[in-house]
Amino acid sequence: MKFVDEATIEVIAGKGGNGSHSFRREKFIPKGGPDGGDGGKGGSVLATADRNINTLIDFRYARKHVGRNGEHGRGADQYGAAADDITLRVPVGTIIFDAETGEELFDMTRHGQKVVLAAGGAGGLGNVHFKSSVNRAPKQWTPGKEGEQRRLRMELKVLADVGLLGMPNAGKSTLISRISNARPKIADYPFTTLHPNLGVVRTSESRSFVVADIPGLIEGASEGAGLGHLFLRHLSRTRILLHIVDVSSHDPDEDAVARAVGEARAIVEELRLYDETLYNKPRWLVLNKLDMVPNPEEVKKRFCKEYKWKGPVYAISALSGDGTQQLIWDLQDAIDAYRQEDNIAEDKADGTYVAEDPRFDETRSDGPAPNTD
Repeated sequence: MKFVDEATIEVIAGKGGNGSHSFRREKFIPKGGPDGGDGGKGGSVLATADRNINTLIDFRYARKHVGRNGEHGRGADQYGAAADDITLRVPVGTIIFDAETGEELFDMTRHGQKVVLAAGGAGGLGNVHFKSSVNRAPKQWTPGKEGEQRRLRMELKVLADVGLLGMPNAGKSTLISRISNARPKIADYPFTTLHPNLGVVRTSESRSFVVADIPGLIEGASEGAGLGHLFLRHLSRTRILLHIVDVSSHDPDEDAVARAVGEARAIVEELRLYDETLYNKPRWLVLNKLDMVPNPEEVKKRFCKEYKWKGPVYAISALSGDGTQQLIWDLQDAIDAYRQEDNIAEDKADGTYVAEDPRFDETRSDGPAPNTD
């Protein structure tokens, strides 16, 4: 399931340090001479593609990234230290555009690819470089150059890890708003969700997964009824399907469990008719709206028995949040395991690959090379 995830950031590379205007003053060397060192290079802002990241969510909160300035040169031929670069980790598949012109700058296609978003400014020259036979006491020096500055737009076609599956009004939109940063439209009538909603679930500083809320299905969706045919294909790329089932009673005289079992079977049949591969995809059962059920544990046991379900099952209330935390943790562990398998397979197929930006230099020195003229 692919959606576009976007973020706009500003990157400002560090300024180069100024060159030094200095002369030797030593006790037994009467004439001395210029000994001003060069300034250090400013820190660049780099980006590297990391297959262990799958969204641009961090860049929506950290929009400005500034490199450090290089140190100024000093006397005694001391060069200023170059500033450390800063590296932004982006998901593989991120395309980086110039936000002002719309020009595509970089396409981060492979794990480990590294590019320079904004190059640090060169350090200025110290007066040692301006010494000549006719100018033995040069007072000239040059300031460090400003680093590059850019506004960038990053775009990523996101592959959803988890797809929410279920009848209209089963509580999918409420669940995605509870566990993620998505804020879909929610109301007490069917077909509230007319377009897929995408949310990022963050379980720790470095772990997250993407969940997508698909418009509710009805019987006949595989043949084009309702909204189902349009969106069933989006489920094919997810790793896990969460089958959300409403087990609350809609009518005092209704057998809620029997109705829920019938709806669950109808949804699964639509999957089978649409695509056998989709039908066989890992599917977890989530019994929702248990806050509206008098005996939740009894309802859970009866449903699983009548539905003949032996796979993972979770009893939750998306509205109150009860039971959702364990569901999130288990999903994260499962998604991490899938990603690890993908990484191993990719390494075996492609080996290690790093594409360097021409402006990126691993052998950068602590200052400009001395002028030997």
